[in-house]
Amino acid sequence: MKILVTGGLGFVGTHLVGELRKRQNDVWFTGVHQHADPKYLRCDVGEYRQTARIFENHKFDCVYHLAAEFGRWNGEDFYETLWKTNVIGTKHMIRLQERYRFHMVFFSSSEVYGDWAGVMSEDVMDKHEIKQLNDYAMTKWVAEMQILNSAEAFHTETVRVRLFNLYGPGEPYSTYRSALIRFIYSALFGLPYTVYANHTRSWLYVDDAINALANIATNFKPGEVYNIASAEDVGMKHLSDTIVRLCKGDDKLVTVKDQEGMTTHHKKVDNAKAKRDLGLQLKVPLEEGLRRTVEWMRETYKE
Repeated sequence: MKILVTGGLGFVGTHLVGELRKRQNDVWFTGVHQHADPKYLRCDVGEYRQTARIFENHKFDCVYHLAAEFGRWNGEDFYETLWKTNVIGTKHMIRLQERYRFHMVFFSSSEVYGDWAGVMSEDVMDKHEIKQLNDYAMTKWVAEMQILNSAEAFHTETVRVRLFNLYGPGEPYSTYRSALIRFIYSALFGLPYTVYANHTRSWLYVDDAINALANIATNFKPGEVYNIASAEDVGMKHLSDTIVRLCKGDDKLVTVKDQEGMTTHHKKVDNAKAKRDLGLQLKVPLEEGLRRTVEWMRETYKE
């Protein structure tokens, strides 16, 4: 298949491009910087002209649309870029999909479930009105609704995936990245950080997720939505304690608070559909995945 991965220079995108190429697909990818790969196409999806000319010159069977601004606090500080990329950029992709009729896999987020207290199954939003808790979550849900409207009005064919806390080697540190990455970096380099003990998350090792995501191209079911997640709900204090131990860090640098605003408290997730349709398998236990991630960060940032 000829496949395009938007946001192919990102953490998930890089792994996905590699896996799809291993499967002998003709894989192209986009990003906002220059890159040497001959099948790299520089493109800001928030700019229609840049995006449209890709499809004027290439015919793709499937587009994995990952390009997005990531994260709650990133969305607060850089909200103009967040809304332009995540909402307008996705609308550009939908308009081009309506014209060129490619299959699309859209990358949403577990954040769309807001602070839903029950099990996060894919049909929750079909049955309940959910309040998204931050701009990042809002943009992902707006994009999902745009996709549903296009499918109804123009018969476009899209699969939506909601990622739950992917982690692993290759995710660079920044103050806007996941708590797991920030904890590891801080523990390695003796920096203070805060843990909100009354929160849990469902951490999934990136390789386990990528295998299931790559399977969508050959088992494409239009209109489906999948939780890409571990079903294990991990306390943030337990996560921090494990990381401090693996990093041989100083627990005295960790401040423990009760809870944080503008985000979900607990993520109890149903991943049965992804197991059934996409072959999602949880092969890497959390501690082993953390160990691999710690070693990658130690080498990358030269402790």
